[in-house]
Amino acid sequence: MFTKEERKELVQRFWSQFDEYCDTIPDLAWRKKKWILHDTKISHIDLKFDIDRDFAMVALEINHKSEDRRLRVYELVERYRLLLEEGFATGLTWDYCYLNANKQEVCRIYVEMRGVDLHQITDWDAIYAFFAENMLQLQDNFLEIQEVLKEEVNILHREE
Repeated sequence: MFTKEERKELVQRFWSQFDEYCDTIPDLAWRKKKWILHDTKISHIDLKFDIDRDFAMVALEINHKSEDRRLRVYELVERYRLLLEEGFATGLTWDYCYLNANKQEVCRIYVEMRGVDLHQITDWDAIYAFFAENMLQLQDNFLEIQEVLKEEVNILHREE
């Protein structure tokens, strides 16, 4: 078992080494900002990395506090399912009621890798490869629909 401080140091080391790993990927090495993450330009829609003791995940998350609004935005995103899933051999998992680590209900569209553990340093290379490959694909797919989705979400908000 790790103490709270040891876990914090481990997590910091994991993300620091992931950043170094990303610098070795030609598609990312030249970028000043590698990932969109919270800067999607659409409120309450984020791209996320998630990792714990038994999985690693790359996700698009809709996290509005209002369940009604969250589900309406999820339905808008679902219209672009084919575009978002392009390049993912087994598709993406679409979960309109996902309970995140903070016990908050969100909508998540994701791909995950099971059987890996943040606490096992021997798993890190596989996790880094999974994260980079899948986030690059998800981010590229998201950018294809970003502008039209942003406009549709804005119209939805104006109608409310």
